[in-house]
Amino acid sequence: MAISRWEPVGNPMSVREAANHLFDHSVWRPMRPEPAMVSTPLDLYTDADGYVIELALPGVKPADIDMQLTGTTLAIAGEFKPAAPEGSRYLVRQRQAGPFQLTLTLPDAADSAQIKATFEHGVLRLEVPKSEASKPKRIALSTDN
Repeated sequence: MAISRWEPVGNPMSVREAANHLFDHSVWRPMRPEPAMVSTPLDLYTDADGYVIELALPGVKPADIDMQLTGTTLAIAGEFKPAAPEGSRYLVRQRQAGPFQLTLTLPDAADSAQIKATFEHGVLRLEVPKSEASKPKRIALSTDN
């Protein structure tokens, strides 16, 4: 058993190191101010031919939805407008209002010319087919006998 000398001060740290240690190990973390974005429920599923995205957008007009596909990145943006008329006062407000923006990265390239978008009963549905280049191809095996 090795004997070590007891140092009452130990390894002293600077005030800056102590403050950094305090912030790094505290429960409270300072938050960066970010613009308030509304979140919206989303379903995304896939099959052999492509992807289906369903996004709940109650009260949003189809003309107010902006969608763009760049490579494998799909961006959807819009805004939930307040339901109460101007000058009225909410007594209970559970529905969110404000802008929303959603960015999805699809695992495979999509065929942007064949995307089908529908909006029914407050649900935006996008059918995004995979590009032919990203679909699996069967390779024929030939023998030289």
